[in-house]
Formats: sequence, C-alpha cells, structure tokens
Amino acid sequence: MKRNTPTLADFQAALIVSETGTFRAASETLGMSASALSRQIAALEARLGTRLFDRDTRNVTPTTSGLAFARLAERMINTSTDVMAEFDAHLSASNGRLTIAGLPSVTAGLLPDLLASFTVAHPDIDLRIIDALSGSVMEAIKTGRADIGFMAGTVSARMRLTFHPLMDDPFVAVGAPQGPLAEDRVYEMAELIDMPLIAMEPGTSVRELLSGACQRLEKEISPRFEVAHLATAGALVAVNLGITLLPTLTLPVLPMERLIRRTIADFGAKRRIGIVHQPGRSLSPTASAFLAHVRRHVPSL
Repeated sequence: MKRNTPTLADFQAALIVSETGTFRAASETLGMSASALSRQIAALEARLGTRLFDRDTRNVTPTTSGLAFARLAERMINTSTDVMAEFDAHLSASNGRLTIAGLPSVTAGLLPDLLASFTVAHPDIDLRIIDALSGSVMEAIKTGRADIGFMAGTVSARMRLTFHPLMDDPFVAVGAPQGPLAEDRVYEMAELIDMPLIAMEPGTSVRELLSGACQRLEKEISPRFEVAHLATAGALVAVNLGITLLPTLTLPVLPMERLIRRTIADFGAKRRIGIVHQPGRSLSPTASAFLAHVRRHVPSL
C-alpha cells in the first residue's frame, strides 16, 4: 500500500514520545506544545494507517507497530546525523578530494611546501597531482579532471581560464662550473644568447618568454639543443654541452649540486605563475580552502 513518506521530524517525534512515555515530556524535549505534538502523532498514524501509541489520561504506550517504528526512527535519525556530519566536513574542507594539475617546475618547486602545510590543517584530504606540460594542464582543467591548476600566465590567458596571479618567477642562467658561466658575475642577455644554448621546445611558457627576450634585443634564438623536459636540459648542462636560461622555480628539477646559477641583468620579463580554474564553475570547498591557503603562504605580487 502506498503511503506518504514520514518526515525526519515525524521520526524524531515518534522516537521521543516512545522514550519519554508522555506527550508533555516529549514536547518539552522537542520545544513544542503537547497539543501540537499530539496532533503530529495523530496525523502520522493516519498516514501510516496504523496506531503507534495507546493513550490514557496520563501515559502514552507504544504499540507493537509503535515499537517497530521507534527502532526504525532511531536508525533514520542516526543515519541523518552521520550524513550531515559528513556534509559539514565537506563544507569545512576537512575531508574530500582535490586534484591539482601543474607545470613540472611548479609541482616540484612550489607545491611540496604548500601541500605539507595544507595537509597539517586538512589531514584527511585525498590529494592527486597531475604534473604535465601546459597543454595537458589546460586540458585537465577544461575536462574537469583537475579542480585547479598551476600555470604560467602567458599561456593560460589565451585559453580563457580564470587566472589568479600568485608570484613572478625570474629567469636565471644555469651552467656547468667549468663552462661559459664559470666567472661569478651578472651576465647580459646579449652575451648569453651567443653561448651554446639548451632551450625548452617551442610551445612551452619558458620558450615563449625566452623568445620574447631575444626579440627585444632584435636577435634570433638559435639553440644548440631543444628539449621537452627540464630534467633533460639539466643533464645536458651538467656535462657542459651548453647553458640554459630558466625560471627560478624550475631549479629543484635540475641537478643543482653539479651546476651553477648566475643572475641575468636584462632578461626583461618574469614568468608569472598563478592558479587557473574553469570560469563560471564554483570551486569545491576543498579547492577553495587550498586556494585560500596558497594566497596566505605565497608572497603576493
């Protein structure tokens, strides 16, 4: 037989009446009048098509159906409490999932310290990191595989993603100790461009900024080697096959114990690092908490 489903308030009322044995005591617990509670129970019995309580002038006694309903009511209320506790945890970002996509230089150079401090406050967060080149990072954001991403603004601005700038990442020159950068001083771009150069491949944010620096000097970039991965660039530089010009955040990826870094006097641009996400799509509480954490811990522009 089809019945109207009792509300959570109905379950709670029936359980409290069953436990207290009087409408007066139950109504005080529930914060309502005894008459209103009596009417609610009567309406519930009518909808269920069975009597839940036998009443006399002083006491209310659960029937067999009333006892069965009270047991179910207790389960329902406990389940509801657990569900709301889980949802409250979701809203407070104390648990949940967070997928972060980022350029390898960012995931290696910036994320570790941020995640270490974030997980102290949010130890139950399920974290996933997608470290990839810019095209794959953008695709992860666009398809929803990642909640947020770390990218260079020169690339993300063209992709119509919401971009929150975090920091500028200056370029430095990196070489082998016995190579062209052996002299400990500040170097000009004009002289660096004439050295054997190991450059990131076209299409990367690093290569785009390097090409722009060369154009400002009205010089063509002519790399000795072009590579897709920072680790490859570092390995080639370490055996003195050339120098490379890279943002500071990339250095943790390189074998810096075998390399030296030099300041560039006039590179003319800094790689702007920021967080990106889909425009018009609300961030999850976990992603919002992480974004707030990043803003607190990364020096503002």
